[in-house]
Amino acid sequence: MQVEKFYYDNRIVKNFAFATILWGVVGMIAGLLIAVQIYLPAANFGLPFTTFGRVRPVHTNAVIFAFVGNGIFMGVYYSLQRLCKARMFNDMLSKIHFWGWQFIIVLAALTLVTGYTTGKEYAELEWPIDILITLIWVVFGINMFGTILKRRESHLYVAIWFYIATWITVAMLHIVNSFEIPFSMLKSYSFYAGVQDALVQWWYGHNAVAFFLTTPYLGVMYYFLPKAANRPVYSYRLSIIHFWALIFLYIWAGPHHLLYTALPDWAQSLGMVFSLMLIAPSWGGMLNGLFTLRGAWDKVREDPILKFMVVAITCYGMSTFEGPLLSIKSINAITHFTDWTVAHVHVGALGWNGFLTFAILYYLIPKLYNTPLYSKKLATTHFWVGTIAIVLYAIPMYWAGFTQALMWKQFTEEGTLKFQFLETVTHIIPMYVTRSVGGLLYLVGVFIMVYNIYKTVKAGSLVAEEGAEAPALAKGDEVETHGKQYWHRWIERRPIQMLVFSLVAVAIGGILELVPTFLIKSNIPTIAAVKPYTPLELQGRDIYVREGCYLCHSQMIRPFRDEVARYGEYSKAGEFVYDHPFQWGSKRTGPDLARIGGKYPDSWHYNHMLEPQSMSPGSIMPSYGWLFDNKIDTSLTGAKIRAMQTLGVPYPEGYDKTANQDLMQQANLIRINLKIEKLITPADAEIVALIAYLQRMGTDIKLAAKPATTASN
Repeated sequence: MQVEKFYYDNRIVKNFAFATILWGVVGMIAGLLIAVQIYLPAANFGLPFTTFGRVRPVHTNAVIFAFVGNGIFMGVYYSLQRLCKARMFNDMLSKIHFWGWQFIIVLAALTLVTGYTTGKEYAELEWPIDILITLIWVVFGINMFGTILKRRESHLYVAIWFYIATWITVAMLHIVNSFEIPFSMLKSYSFYAGVQDALVQWWYGHNAVAFFLTTPYLGVMYYFLPKAANRPVYSYRLSIIHFWALIFLYIWAGPHHLLYTALPDWAQSLGMVFSLMLIAPSWGGMLNGLFTLRGAWDKVREDPILKFMVVAITCYGMSTFEGPLLSIKSINAITHFTDWTVAHVHVGALGWNGFLTFAILYYLIPKLYNTPLYSKKLATTHFWVGTIAIVLYAIPMYWAGFTQALMWKQFTEEGTLKFQFLETVTHIIPMYVTRSVGGLLYLVGVFIMVYNIYKTVKAGSLVAEEGAEAPALAKGDEVETHGKQYWHRWIERRPIQMLVFSLVAVAIGGILELVPTFLIKSNIPTIAAVKPYTPLELQGRDIYVREGCYLCHSQMIRPFRDEVARYGEYSKAGEFVYDHPFQWGSKRTGPDLARIGGKYPDSWHYNHMLEPQSMSPGSIMPSYGWLFDNKIDTSLTGAKIRAMQTLGVPYPEGYDKTANQDLMQQANLIRINLKIEKLITPADAEIVALIAYLQRMGTDIKLAAKPATTASN
């Protein structure tokens, strides 16, 4: 059999590795900033570009799509070439993929800090960037499948299964969730509204965690862990069960983010049941990883790379046990909207994604530069610093979350709420401070790694073209079988069929959850009293979204005694039919705003946005001074109305041409109300539009009268 000589492309792996480090540092600095802003409003610096609401999506996008994203591509481009015994399909496609992805990251940062956001968590990027993401993802897919198809190895190793499922599922999630109606070059409205938008968003959001932060990292785990430990994967059969059960079950679990909301109960129950079933395949993967190290624990004690991997896999197991636990309704009733969720997410992000990425970097860089790691001692120091940092981060957040839940739900003997909302915030500030110390320590560990890798690179020389030899895969070898084979061997030799079967496995859950919600009208009962937003309220809502208010405030009152007592009548599905996008939120750093309309006079909102502490002493909310100087962009009012009409919002025909007249009429009423309180502001100031929106919230339906003795927020 003739042996062919070829070369692996290490340059593209190096590029993604360095980008992983760069964006990791940037994303973590942004994370540290918002961690401080939570208890120190002055850290918002009084600028529109540096507020929590603008920086927080920069942090999440940077760590998910820049740090982890580049980490995925680093691991895939290195392992895929060696598993296929083939160079990447096309060097130019590799370069387009790399530079295109970095361009997307830069555009994301610039647009998010300037307020161009869709207002949907983990999917905040606006429509032109969504299109660019789709194109670059297709480039990646062509390059990956081209490499697989020209492989010299007939068997598709388990890591490649996860890469294939990741690619097709992320494509499906991104396309479905990104349906938008643009009304300007950089702004759009979600195609979906209210309950439907919430379901699609968390079908996407949960599975972005599943198929961007989990499945590709399981793929690189299955490659790099056996390589680092020099041992085979513990169980081939377990890897088969792990893969197919995981990708089939995961896609159903999204509704567990919406328990006790206005989402139909049947969808909530499906999300909970499938979330509980996820424990089995998730722990199957964890145990397959840990058992791979059987007999190698002496090496683990000596090797910092394996130390990172063991903690990473353990954190994966913890997160994937806790996730189903939090999807149980009785537990979710306590933890949702609290900092418990923040702790849960960061155990996975810092432990699973972060530590596995560090391990791969420590493994790869010496090989790419043909030199030993500069200092194993520094790598071990990084490991311990990072581990302590995770503990310092997670424990205070779990504590804070539990404290919040107890304080929110506590009543006096007389039956009134015991604590005002602000008391529940100020009480946990010490936990927030400790969390930021943990974040700082984690970042210190990253800088230790940066120095170690820098010294390693300086000592070596890049092996840009790594020579390799392997016999060509003869025609028919990819489907040929000899003797008794596992049933799974058939599909392992057929990458296109693997792609199709993976798509079917992940599409079933999405179709059966989403389609009935859209086609069966009884799932979202309408309310006749609910009317479209006025032009001024629509402008104000867009300002609310732009400033990231949904990141701290929910607009979803659940049917619990404490929430109804604190906020008002629980939320109904029909209230949100004109909300593009929905704004239910996922965390309450501030109180719920679903019924804020009419609760306070216009002057209260004016002063609260100008100087929050003057109206709520001890508040951690930053000032929004620019809203008093910025003018409402009335040139876009007509385009916004037309976009909403396209989405089915029943504005009168031709209303786009007269909408600004109604806008100014309503704005002048608010201006007059403010002037009576000796607050002088132009009618076209952005603060006026925001006040109009805040005063509209929750006023479409008649609210149940609240007891006079109920504690206020």
